[in-house]
Amino acid sequence: MHDDGRYDDPHVTGASNDPVSRETDYPSWSPGATDPSTRPADGVAPAVHGAAADQPVGPETGDPAGVRRSAEGSSRPANVAEVRQVVGRRNTAAAVRFEAAVPHQPTAAASRDAAPTFAEAPVASTESLAAVAADPTYVSRETPTREEDDPPLAMEAMRAVQILNPSGEVTMPRPDRTRVMCVANQKGGVGKTTTTVNLAVALALHGNRVLVVDLDPQGNASTGLNVPHHTGIPDVYDCLINSVPLVEVAQAVEGIPNLWCVPATIDLAGAEIELVSVVARESRLDRAIAAYPGQFDYVFIDCPPSLGLLTVNALVAAQEVLIPIQCEYYALEGLNQLINNINLVRQHLNPKLDVSTILLTMYDRRTRLADAVEQDVRNHFGDKVLQAVIPRNVRVSEAPSYGQSVMTYDPGSRGATSYFEAAQEIAERGVKEPVGRNA
Repeated sequence: MHDDGRYDDPHVTGASNDPVSRETDYPSWSPGATDPSTRPADGVAPAVHGAAADQPVGPETGDPAGVRRSAEGSSRPANVAEVRQVVGRRNTAAAVRFEAAVPHQPTAAASRDAAPTFAEAPVASTESLAAVAADPTYVSRETPTREEDDPPLAMEAMRAVQILNPSGEVTMPRPDRTRVMCVANQKGGVGKTTTTVNLAVALALHGNRVLVVDLDPQGNASTGLNVPHHTGIPDVYDCLINSVPLVEVAQAVEGIPNLWCVPATIDLAGAEIELVSVVARESRLDRAIAAYPGQFDYVFIDCPPSLGLLTVNALVAAQEVLIPIQCEYYALEGLNQLINNINLVRQHLNPKLDVSTILLTMYDRRTRLADAVEQDVRNHFGDKVLQAVIPRNVRVSEAPSYGQSVMTYDPGSRGATSYFEAAQEIAERGVKEPVGRNA
């Protein structure tokens, strides 16, 4: 049995310095003291404090030799004279405390003295009092703001009300002319369709008239807006190949005022081949949008992940290019070829085309790669990169399975808040520098 104390008896071990147990506890004793006058006389047990003071001292509680014998399983009876001699020469308090079965219980006075003391309420400094006296509107920087004071659920509810805009007021500025924006990137999975849907819904909820043209044969934008796009539904293919007016194909989005969508079906997959022999094949979509009788504030064209004739039609019809960039290396690698194709279209087909907006998507703050990609993009494109960054958020991925955008599926989520900030920034930039033309 391990003994944490010291029970060295000079008469037993032959030690000359007569060490004292480190658990010794009696008045005026200090570690390292060698003055015999400060130690109790032999045979006089020092005072024992706490609950152990009420316990009897005897072979059951104060006999280390007896405890040691019981631990070793020895059946030899204890020598009473030996026990009395050892107890008389050693610290009885240490022997009592050696009993592990009875924990040390502090007294009420000791508990009261050991209770932690709490600091009093801080008193306003003289400078703060003087500032309040000089300016009644002065607010200390220690005063929590409303955002810090409100609970998380209340803040989320406030964001949801701000995003949904139940009053229907025009809270985002409307441009002077129609802004036709092509959302393009030849790499797939960077968030083109998600960005198109959520930006369109955010602008429509805040008073803008928006048209979404789904130019991807997969029809994901139509799914996100809950617009039917099965076989037999008039779609953008009829506009490109059969010259059907766009107004006959566009469908109003249910539940979202001021928002229309031109769906895409699987028939659009054959348009790449059929457009090869069509006259003015690069400007078919441009003429269809220009012939629309109404006027929109924004026209978003969701492009397929390729650089074929469908993407070229979108680049010719648009005046602005919005490029979503995933915060990964492969997204940067494919960006160079996309910029080269945009420059070719600008030189030969659409001189007004400009890369006006760069949006960083799927940002993961836990990785250094995301920070590195963001810094590279901002250093290369400058002010064209939106300050709003779209983080990785599961709500953004869940919303299409319910036929909704994240703006209506979970308006208080981080994904909805980020897309709302991006839409607001795009709207403010359009007012400062109006681009596009009348539809």
